[in-house]
Amino acid sequence: MSVDHEVLPDDDRATGQQVSTVVLVFYATAAAGLFGWFLFGLLVQRQGFVDSVGESAGAGFGLLLIVSVIGAIRGDGR
Repeated sequence: MSVDHEVLPDDDRATGQQVSTVVLVFYATAAAGLFGWFLFGLLVQRQGFVDSVGESAGAGFGLLLIVSVIGAIRGDGR
């Protein structure tokens, strides 16, 4: 099934806005922090690979939830 872009109203089209540098720095910092959290659990606390992956994945999903809520609040005025 294909979507005819001429039929869609302008509001439904993606705006193609650029991602700001602050957001990219936050994402890179969050990724490095999650990887560091994984290594901390694996090497320092010696809690095992699966537990370390689960703990860092849970923290990552928590961050995604926060980003989603912020995006919903900011996008509400559009």
